[in-house]
Amino acid sequence: MDNWTTSHDRVLAQRDAEGWTFLIEALRDFHTTGAVLPSSRRLAALLTDPVREHGSRPLNVLEAGAGTGAVTRALIPLLSNGSRLDVVEANPRFAAHLRQLVHTRPWPEAGVRQAQVHEALVEEVGTGHRYDVIVSGLPLTNFTPARVETVMDRYLELLRPGGTLTYFSYLATGPARRLLASRAASSRHRAVEQVLDGYQRRHATGRWTVWGNLPPARVWHLRAPQPATALATEPAPTRVHR
Repeated sequence: MDNWTTSHDRVLAQRDAEGWTFLIEALRDFHTTGAVLPSSRRLAALLTDPVREHGSRPLNVLEAGAGTGAVTRALIPLLSNGSRLDVVEANPRFAAHLRQLVHTRPWPEAGVRQAQVHEALVEEVGTGHRYDVIVSGLPLTNFTPARVETVMDRYLELLRPGGTLTYFSYLATGPARRLLASRAASSRHRAVEQVLDGYQRRHATGRWTVWGNLPPARVWHLRAPQPATALATEPAPTRVHR
């Protein structure tokens, strides 16, 4: 059996194991996991596009709600020499898995990089850094409106001026909750969508729909405000892709 075959088999076995880990944690606490399967490759690619757009420039990147690392694995090959990656995950079992991932996954080229996993809530973590890109995998529509506002404000606070926040939400969760959930849960979900809509109207630069994800998801890119003195030109128009 050649090396490619054994390596390929190890990758498949790892993905199967991570899928089961994700499912077990989702069943344990769906409120904080928010899904039953890790993000698809297409979803991970859209979430990490702002990192790719910077090319080879060293970046500070924060990933919040990383789960078993589906998006982390997409991020690592994009980080050039001199970059920093902070991964925030409140679930202790996911955090332990992520620590192993960031310290054993091969980086794309030789050089000094910093990667650290923080077992904490993103609104409480303090790294002492500001970020060029923040990638959020948190299930925001499972939170209260007040917590969503706290998290989004914290993201904007952590971003450098002009930095990009990417996050996603699942499609059709609102109608599903209105049909199946309690009146209080449906009302909370609508209030969260209104909070997110406010941030989208003020800061969004792009929106994409990923039909191939399970469940289908919508990805948003938001840009942190530039200082007033730096706004010499009109902002780029929002890119909307359905």
